[in-house]
Amino acid sequence: MQNKKNIACTALLACSSVLAMSAAQAGEGLQHVTAKTTATYAKTKYPIVFTHGMFGFTRIGFDSFGMDYFYQILPDLARNGANTFAAQVSPLESTEVRGEQLLAQVEDVLALTGQAKVNLIGHSHGGPTTRYIAAVKPQYVASITGVAGTFRGSLVADKIQANKGLNTVFGVLGDKLLAPIITWAEGNSNLPNSIDASLTSISEKGSAVFNAKFPTAALASDCNKSGAKIDKGIYYYSWTGTAQTTNVLDVLDTVISQLGPLAYGNKDNDGLVGRCSAHLGQVIRDDYNHNHLDEVNMVFGLRSLFSPDPVALYRQHANRLKLQGL
Repeated sequence: MQNKKNIACTALLACSSVLAMSAAQAGEGLQHVTAKTTATYAKTKYPIVFTHGMFGFTRIGFDSFGMDYFYQILPDLARNGANTFAAQVSPLESTEVRGEQLLAQVEDVLALTGQAKVNLIGHSHGGPTTRYIAAVKPQYVASITGVAGTFRGSLVADKIQANKGLNTVFGVLGDKLLAPIITWAEGNSNLPNSIDASLTSISEKGSAVFNAKFPTAALASDCNKSGAKIDKGIYYYSWTGTAQTTNVLDVLDTVISQLGPLAYGNKDNDGLVGRCSAHLGQVIRDDYNHNHLDEVNMVFGLRSLFSPDPVALYRQHANRLKLQGL
């Protein structure tokens, strides 16, 4: 039975760029990423918990042949002294539902490590998902870092929902095909999924509702102002890219990155999320030569030859947290 599942996972990995979907290695819940420690550069006081975005996963494939959502990032941090975890939440759901799932895993991390707080890093929809923890259990959170977070929403989602045909296609692909495959391959088929709830949450309209319900000084009133670096004892950071197609060999990345220009035009977006939407707290930089998947080093690290190494950016950020006493 296990051999059949491994073969199935291998097949999913091989066709992921064609189907524009992702799945995780069999195994339920939280993923603790460890490696032989060779340095202490990234050794933060509190553990770091990563949260994926829409259609996200922990790992696709298996140990001998697989790909993490945050590709090569967590093992690099672990080698540099960080205690790293990848959360498994619904690929498609509302921010609140995903937030409750993340909350349970944060509590697991606190129990496993004996620490009082965690540093949360979220990509795309993972950004608002981590913000939910800061809103309902601020005592658990040392810092929030958004990477291309949909904090003010993605206009792409609004455009999809406004187009009856596109909305129907995404509904079928999301609810009936991709999300069930992802959760099955993760070994957690009980995870709920709703493409409508997901699109609503990451839309500009839905994000405005969430932000009104869970306000924070870390979100500035507009893009020309800076949000608070510290709000209620929690440190906030963010960064994003503003590139679309960066490597023609990266088929999946290229396909996804065409959505942004349809909504935003060929500027101020990473292919899915607008530059302004990603601003939260201290903006480290908002114009990296990265598109939406480059920001997490996918797929297999393919990106522009002239762009910064995403793995190094996360390592540097862990050191930033360390120096801040976090």
